[in-house]
Amino acid sequence: MNRRELFFAVASLALTSAISHPALAQTKAKPPEDKPFAEHFIALQISDSDQKKQRLVLSVASNLQKAYGQDKIAIEVVAFGPGIDLLRAESENRQLVDSLVTQGVRFDVCGNTLDTIEHETGQRPKINPHAIEVKVGVGHLLTLSEGGYTVIRP
Repeated sequence: MNRRELFFAVASLALTSAISHPALAQTKAKPPEDKPFAEHFIALQISDSDQKKQRLVLSVASNLQKAYGQDKIAIEVVAFGPGIDLLRAESENRQLVDSLVTQGVRFDVCGNTLDTIEHETGQRPKINPHAIEVKVGVGHLLTLSEGGYTVIRP
């Protein structure tokens, strides 16, 4: 085998390894059923009760929708800890959340946080009916990340 053949054999082996090795291969997210044409996948984390940070997350979601088009981007906002204030039924940002839901943005709320509040106060918080309860908010972010979503904390 000459040098040229050896080079191509090694390059081919390296490329094959990169494609087949899970840590080296790039994961492409599978579009959610309600976004079959999505090409971009974003999970926005909200774990702060600060109104400015909550509005920032909503603004980022809205700007992404405008930049890529509703059909081309799948956005999930995952709220946990103090961030669930964004999804309380009486939130100042309720109209913005509801508007984004109609545009296809999904809002997830951490069930562990809700359980903790209920345990501490004796009452489960009233949450926006559009919010989808997930068992563990951080775990859901991990699952989304492993599924090809880019996780961003604005």
